[in-house]
Amino acid sequence: MKVRIEHDSIGELEVPAEHYWGAQTQRSYQNFKIGTEKMPMEIVKSLAIVKRSCAIVNCNLGKLSEEKRDLIVKVCDEILDDGLKQEFPLALWQTGSGTQSNMNVNEVVSHRGNELAKKDILHPNDDVNKSQSSNDTFPTAMHIAAYTAVTRDLLPQLKDTLDVLYGLSIDYRDIVKVGRTHLQDATPLSLGQEISAWSNMIEKSTEYIEESSKHLLSLAIGGTAVGTGLNTPEGFDEKVCEEIKLFTGDDYKPSENKFHSLSSKDELVNCHGALKTLATNILKIANDVRFLASGPRCGIGELTIPANEPGSSIMPGKVNPTQAEAITMVVAQVLGNDTTISFSGSQGNFQLNVYMPVIIFNFLQSVRLLTDGLKSFTDNCLKGLKPNEEKIKEYLDNSLMLVTALNPYIGYENGAKIAKYAHENNTTLKKAALKLEILTEEDFDKYMKPEDMI
Repeated sequence: MKVRIEHDSIGELEVPAEHYWGAQTQRSYQNFKIGTEKMPMEIVKSLAIVKRSCAIVNCNLGKLSEEKRDLIVKVCDEILDDGLKQEFPLALWQTGSGTQSNMNVNEVVSHRGNELAKKDILHPNDDVNKSQSSNDTFPTAMHIAAYTAVTRDLLPQLKDTLDVLYGLSIDYRDIVKVGRTHLQDATPLSLGQEISAWSNMIEKSTEYIEESSKHLLSLAIGGTAVGTGLNTPEGFDEKVCEEIKLFTGDDYKPSENKFHSLSSKDELVNCHGALKTLATNILKIANDVRFLASGPRCGIGELTIPANEPGSSIMPGKVNPTQAEAITMVVAQVLGNDTTISFSGSQGNFQLNVYMPVIIFNFLQSVRLLTDGLKSFTDNCLKGLKPNEEKIKEYLDNSLMLVTALNPYIGYENGAKIAKYAHENNTTLKKAALKLEILTEEDFDKYMKPEDMI
């Protein structure tokens, strides 16, 4: 392997000649061979957005030449266009400030820019990192990456899922079925009403995510090392946020308190809490679907799920609720991620939180899994849900809890007598009421109308 000699404040070392990174990236690459997880490209790209924006502002403020600005912007745009991916090899498990990945971007932009200029004009610290510190660029990139993932990927998928659930609740609004509370028979409702609870869960979760994600628009940039803004020009933070807003179309603004934004990760903890709420609701929906579809002959069997693939390697004809199983495993991962993020968010010692890489890795994974999982569950399961109306009617007609409709006419205690007798003698409510001489057949038929109970 061909190498070149690079140096940093510690000294010289060899770097692979075919790569653009420098000494600090190489040290991290050599010293943190932990796991297989890499710094997400979403963070690399968000750092590129930060670098290009800072270069433009530094130039406008007379701190950077137009030539240097243009080179930085050009390389950053190359990164944003999915180029240079092989130049960002660092492990997630590195310094908790993300400094090594910040320097990875600085070094790649500098070396690639110098290659384009055919001269040594850019310095990774003095030019690409001008007016910045890893302590403010990395949390800024975290917010940009998180907000982009939530608004561009997850929220549109939630809308698609909602549209499907709305349609199901309307299509099945006239199918009356037995309700269940405590896993026991309860008074009836319509299948459409049951599904409307699912859609309202997704509605509420969407609202929580929309509201909490707005706080991610607050950026740490301009705080530099500890939040004081040391070595930044006057108004740098506002101008960079305006530039990022211009580039992304999102309404970013400077954090009101940079000391808070460096030492605390409240916005990400809070927003992931909303993702956790979505996950808990998804678990309820997926469990309802697979339990109501259990069977088809020896379970509840009120719903039929799509037969997407054979369910067993030994039992012919078996169809399993695989989409429900997949998305409930996603839920398990998201709940675990929330624990990691919550703990990590509590570790803001003095002026800096040093658990930032693991926070953003888990946040982005949760968004990605929820987005992909919901799409798969929606397209391959929810869209194909069908009611087994024969089974639904059988359960409804046989439900003892229909006796509740008689309470206003015969009282709770007489209703209980009818239900008990019907259960113990394996007979219908009507036969029990007539046997106990509590109601006439005419009155029973008059009062007992399940469709009026919903």
